[in-house]
Amino acid sequence: MKVIYDRETDTLSIVLAERPVADSDELRDGLIVDYDSDGRIVSVEVLDASRHVAEPASMAFEFKEPAR
Repeated sequence: MKVIYDRETDTLSIVLAERPVADSDELRDGLIVDYDSDGRIVSVEVLDASRHVAEPASMAFEFKEPAR
């Protein structure tokens, strides 16, 4: 998985898999989901990210351990 913020275009991209995009849907204004040929989500893009994300150039990663 890869997260990319482009300051010049104010676009936040979350790439879930390095597969070719076969189709895209704009679920809401500025929220785009890309799919591969099997219908699996490949990436999610947020346009005008600074309007929707508190700090688009900053990221925290958290890995949850399973409960024991």
